[in-house]
Amino acid sequence: MAQRAGVSVGTVSNVLNRPEVVSEESVVRVTQAIEELGYVRNEAARKLRGGVSSTVGFVVLDGQNPYFNEVVRGAEDEATKHGIAIIHGNTDNVKQRERLYLDLFVEQQVRGVLISPYGDITRELKELRSRGIAAVLVDRFSGDNLFSSVSIDSVLGGRMAVEHLIRTGRRRIAFVGGPFDVRQVNDRLAGARVAAEHSEVDVDLEVVATAEMTIEEGTAAGTRLLARPPSERPDGIFAANDMIALGLLHTLVVDGRMLVPDAIGLIGFDDIPFAKVGAVPLSSIQQPARMIGRTALRVLLEEAHDPESIPRRTVFQPELVVRRSTAPST
Repeated sequence: MAQRAGVSVGTVSNVLNRPEVVSEESVVRVTQAIEELGYVRNEAARKLRGGVSSTVGFVVLDGQNPYFNEVVRGAEDEATKHGIAIIHGNTDNVKQRERLYLDLFVEQQVRGVLISPYGDITRELKELRSRGIAAVLVDRFSGDNLFSSVSIDSVLGGRMAVEHLIRTGRRRIAFVGGPFDVRQVNDRLAGARVAAEHSEVDVDLEVVATAEMTIEEGTAAGTRLLARPPSERPDGIFAANDMIALGLLHTLVVDGRMLVPDAIGLIGFDDIPFAKVGAVPLSSIQQPARMIGRTALRVLLEEAHDPESIPRRTVFQPELVVRRSTAPST
């Protein structure tokens, strides 16, 4: 470009970055050369040379779950205010894919990484930190307090769900969810167990495991429950997330001929947009998804600016949203 404009490389740099120190003639010549050559300024490379990236990586656990879409949207809304772009990838609960995205973000020299991890992630986050890349956990916390996190109290959410089922007269309750190496699943089950153990009435709590937290797995779990004699079915179900709950709802309503809520009360977790529009609107434990995303992005930028800051845990409180699927049994 300098050759095309007939000026020095330094003059081209000044036109692009400090045009006020360059003569008007040089600005015109360089601008004309830019147009003729079709040059596009590489803003990302420029910022990297200055030590500041304009991108943040976000690794989500399940891109099919609308809850995570809302979390990412919240992070994007906040990032836009700071002139930052979010690059996100979905792991589908696969550790190898999680590793792939983290390696990619390191290669791209992102400013920081937000991650909703699958299983233990401590070693990988320590590697990021050693490379000068900040990292914040989303939707779960760091048990050793080595890294900042933004989440809700999933144990409390699980307890609230089962306490609600008990208040509506349910006594044989099934927790449907999995896999159990996902921390959130374990936390929600732990809360369900606390509710059952501290109930003033006798409550039987069983666990119906699923391989994934998907609609398909919920449908399959519903089929297994319907195969039981009516007297051996649960009268209340707490699904680990709304995707599983919607699969259960479809099976129980279509194949079970409207068992919900008369014979079985059903509650999910996340309160995704689809929860309220089903044939039987779904009760759920609500997470402030966009607020979680926005807050996580703010925390990440603060830590990227000050790597010596002390990790902190931000915990939002879940809320019970009651709809038709848990109407009291009669």
